[in-house]
Amino acid sequence: MQSSLTPFRVAVIGGGPAGLMAAQTLAQGGVQVEVYDAMASVGRKFLLAGRSGMNITHDEAYADFVTRYGASAEALRPMLDAFGPQAVRDWVHGLGLETFVGTSGRVFPTDMKAAPLLRAWVHRLRESGVQFHMRHRWLGWQDDALRFKTEEGERLVHADAAILALGGASWARLGSDGAWMPLLAERGVEVAPLVPANCGFDVNWSEYFSSRHAGEPLMTVAVIARDAQGKEMRKQGQFVVTQGGIEGSLIYALSAALRDQIAVEGSTTIWLDLMPDWSEQRVADEVSRPRGARSMSTHLQSRLGIKGVKAGLLRECLSKEQFANEAQLAQAIKRLPVRLERARPIDEAISSAGGVKWSALEGTMLKAAPGVFVAGEMVDWEAPTGGYLLTGCFAGGVAAARDALAWRGR
Repeated sequence: MQSSLTPFRVAVIGGGPAGLMAAQTLAQGGVQVEVYDAMASVGRKFLLAGRSGMNITHDEAYADFVTRYGASAEALRPMLDAFGPQAVRDWVHGLGLETFVGTSGRVFPTDMKAAPLLRAWVHRLRESGVQFHMRHRWLGWQDDALRFKTEEGERLVHADAAILALGGASWARLGSDGAWMPLLAERGVEVAPLVPANCGFDVNWSEYFSSRHAGEPLMTVAVIARDAQGKEMRKQGQFVVTQGGIEGSLIYALSAALRDQIAVEGSTTIWLDLMPDWSEQRVADEVSRPRGARSMSTHLQSRLGIKGVKAGLLRECLSKEQFANEAQLAQAIKRLPVRLERARPIDEAISSAGGVKWSALEGTMLKAAPGVFVAGEMVDWEAPTGGYLLTGCFAGGVAAARDALAWRGR
């Protein structure tokens, strides 16, 4: 039995958002916390994700917010109830930084940067007694000890409990490489294969089209796609044409359904509405107006403002006969089919799905390894970009830490 003079010691493995939030919660609970990470510093992926603006959470109504987690919404709800969007903002404010809500409802630190937030956070953790051990790659267990590979050789660490927050398998160079999957599977933990989430997709563009339009954004467009039940869903936003496909926020928002359809069917089709603010009748009327000696391309630019990549897409996806047929062309402007061949590799994805199944957990503790808790992207859930991913990781870190503290009380 543990002596009352011996502090309860918890090893947090992984220094991303979930791991650091777990460490913070544990330290507040009065236990000894040591963070281990394979990289030279913590928060590598956190910093890169914030390069284009540190989107920490979202300001939409909470009832809608929870639904963004799809099939895992009910499993995550207790965690989000305990540490949701407002709690995230309050936590940032507690570090001495202010936040604001952007026009899209996304919430950012005032300076939009991740580095000041991470510096203030790590400083606060060190002040609270959290110890950091860098370049420690977790190798699993030896009896009851945690095994780590270090620059000085293998090291065994004994802890009263452990929280695993090792991320998924996207951006492996920043530390999330999924190497923990076989370690847990060998321990008898049920895991689902890691797959890309918030990812782009391959399209077999012609060389002519890709050489002229790769990198061009579609700023006002809607995508029609099918959900898991085959029902059509429609979202409006922006995405980018790449050398070999498509990517961007609008595509990421639909990527889970598209990825799953490709897994079953081998490929899938989306439909683009190139004029989402226009009715079908208005488009048809403008296309069919007399154009005299003008070419159809010039006519489309003059009457509908279709040019550049949108005009290129029509040429790419329609035959010459279809492009010349006014009725078929008008229909295609509102519903242009694009076939997606495959999701981009997981290492290019913003995040991943799969990992530890909910059925393998009692709360956040592994049923097959009592005293070991998991948090963040290691668990089989996913969410779109827009602050949902980060909030889910924060909430999971808090939940794992609180479960570990409660387990100590047993």
